[in-house]
Amino acid sequence: MTFKALLAAKTGEKISTSVVEMNEQDLMPGDVTVAVDYSTVNYKDALAISGRAEIIRQFPLIPGIDLAGTVEASSYPGIAVGDRVVANSWGLSQTHHGGYAQKARMKGEWLVKIPAPFSTKDAMAIGTAGYTAMLSVLALEHGGITPQRGDILVTGANGGVGSIAIALLADLGYRVVASTGRLEEADYLRSLGAADVIDRQTLSELGAPISRERWAGAVDSVGSHTLVNVLAQTQYRGVVTACGLAQGADLPGTVLPFILRNVTLAGIDSVNAPHEARIEAWSRLARDLDLNKLARTMQVVGLAEVPEVVRQMFAGKVQGRTVVDVNA
Repeated sequence: MTFKALLAAKTGEKISTSVVEMNEQDLMPGDVTVAVDYSTVNYKDALAISGRAEIIRQFPLIPGIDLAGTVEASSYPGIAVGDRVVANSWGLSQTHHGGYAQKARMKGEWLVKIPAPFSTKDAMAIGTAGYTAMLSVLALEHGGITPQRGDILVTGANGGVGSIAIALLADLGYRVVASTGRLEEADYLRSLGAADVIDRQTLSELGAPISRERWAGAVDSVGSHTLVNVLAQTQYRGVVTACGLAQGADLPGTVLPFILRNVTLAGIDSVNAPHEARIEAWSRLARDLDLNKLARTMQVVGLAEVPEVVRQMFAGKVQGRTVVDVNA
């Protein structure tokens, strides 16, 4: 049987993508085969397809670090035919075919059963971005940051991680401050639960090594000067989670926030997080994420539209989450 896929190929230094027909024997080894319903476009997907970062390690390869669908065949204990499952990261779109296809085969240990009340479409509206946002919330809680401690800053607020982090934190009782470069979309951020919206330029340039205390914690997906300034303005014994590098991978700061204010910088890794952490994150998402708010973050595209979404993402024009209907 054949299936449709978005395939990435490389000629010289240039990566190109095209929608092609593939055969099931083209799938890679694994003990579970999934009929894919949806994937999504994350910032990491944009880096992979554009070639701006060396995400894809072998070509040709089906990109897409996320997928959700229904199990068609399984020899993996605990995963049965008919189960609705989600996969986030692992080797997808790096060394293993990813989610931009109607079929996928992979290791069963990469899969998590989708908890009620989520559909496969909801699971991809969440995707790696939302699962990362939940890992960040869990890290704030682990660091003792309760709603009573004070404001929580979310940088890159209009993006996937930022949008879902705002929705989660607000519904958990935190007062959320959203940092964005698109102040014209402040109403969208407030609809998700942001109490205040600030201009990202106040954080994105070189600042003082330590500044006035402003927030008890933060979820940062930007890195570079932004993360340094966030740390410099975090309250005593605050917690800042770092999960992205939209501004840059550098950290041009000092140790002062750590040794003067006992600030914790918590790294968030979604790619190789252990299975137990994934189950906890998805269980908490099922409990704490408002489906009405999730729907506000979502747009749906087909496989052929993914490259254009990537271009729009780098232009700063993508709001929230982009779900890819692989059967459209």
